[in-house]
Amino acid sequence: MSTLLLSHKACLDHVTPPGHPERPDRLRAVEEALSHERFQYLVRDQAPEGDLDLVTLCHNEHYVTELRHIAPTSGQVYIDGDTSMSPGTWEAVMRGVGAAVAATEAVMAGEHRNAFVAVRPPGHHAEIGKPMGFCFFDNVAIAARHAQRKYGIKRAAIVDFDVHHGNGTQDIFWSDPTVMYCSTHQMPLFPGTGARSERGDHDTIVNAPLASEDGGPEFRAAFENLILPQLTKFSPELVIISAGFDAHYRDPLASLNLRAEDYSWVTRKLMDLADKTAEGRIVSVLEGGYDLQGLKESVTAHVGALMGA
Repeated sequence: MSTLLLSHKACLDHVTPPGHPERPDRLRAVEEALSHERFQYLVRDQAPEGDLDLVTLCHNEHYVTELRHIAPTSGQVYIDGDTSMSPGTWEAVMRGVGAAVAATEAVMAGEHRNAFVAVRPPGHHAEIGKPMGFCFFDNVAIAARHAQRKYGIKRAAIVDFDVHHGNGTQDIFWSDPTVMYCSTHQMPLFPGTGARSERGDHDTIVNAPLASEDGGPEFRAAFENLILPQLTKFSPELVIISAGFDAHYRDPLASLNLRAEDYSWVTRKLMDLADKTAEGRIVSVLEGGYDLQGLKESVTAHVGALMGA
């Protein structure tokens, strides 16, 4: 069974202010990494544009309408100090939604064993009615809800190893016993959420915060001792990954010390879990990762593992 790669050139058209870390070069770095001959058997396809009825599976209609209304046709609109929209942002965001959903459909239909979604901007900070932290719509959350609605998935898991806590995903699923959200992240750090005591209404939120300068051993221990046992108990029928690579030691936005081999390790561990409970079904969606060399190394390791390397 093959691995699917979904992306779209429109995701390059979301332009941020000069010096902003969430820049089009991130996606170019991913494309360069995946152009290597070792990835010749990746099945590549264009990300379709998502529909607004998909977005409203996770975000309220007023917020979606307002965001669509303020999307500029020229210049830059600043939503907060970190988050802005350019003329290309709306299509980029909707391609992200469409890609996450299309990847989920391809994996659920058995067309591909797993998928990697290479889109930007990221999504896991977007709350039910609020954009923040470079994010507008929560692609992984929308993919999980879509899998539940269309395919009757009773238990979905979202595993987030971005260095920043996915407050948006946690917000969306806080009261939902059918979706488990697990996260490793640096604390204290933006957005300030993600304490181990934050467990949701049904004990389906699993936060494993790491301290500044923690590296591979601490990251792996968090998975071995907390996240993987909870996931095994939950027994998800679909595993979705918020694949942020900003915990890499080179990344400028944080101070964890992960290496490429840590990303291949965690990917294989999640594949083992998915093989046991989810018929191998994994959808991975790009989140952060702001040092271009670190991003290339990490994506190479992650996608290589998804392909069985």
